[in-house]
Amino acid sequence: MSAVVIVGAQWGDEGKGKVVDLYAPYAELVVRYAGGANAGHTLVVRGEKLILHLIPSGILHEQTKCVVGQGTVIDPAVFLDEIRALEARGLGTEGRLLVSQRAHVVLPHHKLIDGLREAKSGGDIGTTKRGIGPCYEDKVARRGIRMGDLLDSARLRTKLEANLECWRPVAEDLGGTLPSADDIVAQYGELGQALRAYIGDAAEVIRASIEAKEKILLEGAQGTMLDIDNGTYPYVTSSNAVAGGACAGAGIGPTDIGIAIGIAKAYTTRVGGGPFPTELEDDTGQQLRDAGAEYGSTTGRPRRCGWLDLVALRHAVAVNGLSELALTKLDVLTVLPELKVCVAYELDGKRLAYPPYERIEEVTPIYETLEGWDEELTSCRGRGDLPAAAQRYLEKIELEVGCRVGVVSVGPDREDTADLQDPFVG
Repeated sequence: MSAVVIVGAQWGDEGKGKVVDLYAPYAELVVRYAGGANAGHTLVVRGEKLILHLIPSGILHEQTKCVVGQGTVIDPAVFLDEIRALEARGLGTEGRLLVSQRAHVVLPHHKLIDGLREAKSGGDIGTTKRGIGPCYEDKVARRGIRMGDLLDSARLRTKLEANLECWRPVAEDLGGTLPSADDIVAQYGELGQALRAYIGDAAEVIRASIEAKEKILLEGAQGTMLDIDNGTYPYVTSSNAVAGGACAGAGIGPTDIGIAIGIAKAYTTRVGGGPFPTELEDDTGQQLRDAGAEYGSTTGRPRRCGWLDLVALRHAVAVNGLSELALTKLDVLTVLPELKVCVAYELDGKRLAYPPYERIEEVTPIYETLEGWDEELTSCRGRGDLPAAAQRYLEKIELEVGCRVGVVSVGPDREDTADLQDPFVG
């Protein structure tokens, strides 16, 4: 198979960064296809933590090339900072990292508008205030600035002045003042020159990799339940985070993709506002938060924690066409003597196997209780090494969602993994 899609199967923060890092040695090319600096992929290698917001997690492997595709939105200052942070660790990026010239640029006024809107709404949506939504608004309104525009100051100024005029009444209505075109052109023109060697035709690179029959990992951001079309709208991100978004975001066709692997935590978390049927607002929820270090890698906000929602996971298997799940943070559940999993919702007296179109905040979760375990999991390297109760937990997931569990993360470090296999085989 040419390409494997890695996609979040919950509300984001599932551990995609670690899984892509584990799979990257098997791939020649890793492609990020959606989202922006609102994502945060945390990697722990030999006890050292690294957080990447834009650059694909595969960059830690020196033999792997990385591409940031046209479906993403780029904060060029963040992108440059990540390049410099990697180089400071001795990881060179030039020649093996490329960002699409077609990717849209997050501008200072996007962040301004994002913050003003969030303040006016009282934080109802829970945006990261990184300017992602307004940037995607510009994209679909056909007035956006793209990475290729940063390389031509005259073109940048012409497009930027028209863009600012569209946002001026919005900013004024929200009580804000837009930055000047001169300041943005100067700042972003300089960033463009600093990144010139990294900006190019990403889709052409990906197509060439496919024609050469190289192995490609397509790395998603956020998660299925945050997808603009398939998630808990309007409490969603501004892009297609599902596996289908990989085609448009990378510039390839669906027949180029072999399989999709969904990443899910062994429990459920969510950051920001929106419905969360299995949320635990009690001591158990706090236990999960403390044991799992559940604080946003992008925002630092404490994540909301709850029992594993198999209804949402069943939905993710369906809309992504998942053939396999990678389960993370199974070790965190060791703190609990018994575990609950949500196998269905109840709404208006009816049992639901999938999330409803609306009123998900009104559903009652239907739980089944499973035995917990107290054995330490970090040293487990195969499913057979896991305690019997942990194995039954995995079997319950597979039975309910109709998808096998493959790799299992049993700790934060790269080595803390069970059943790691080449995703391109089989």
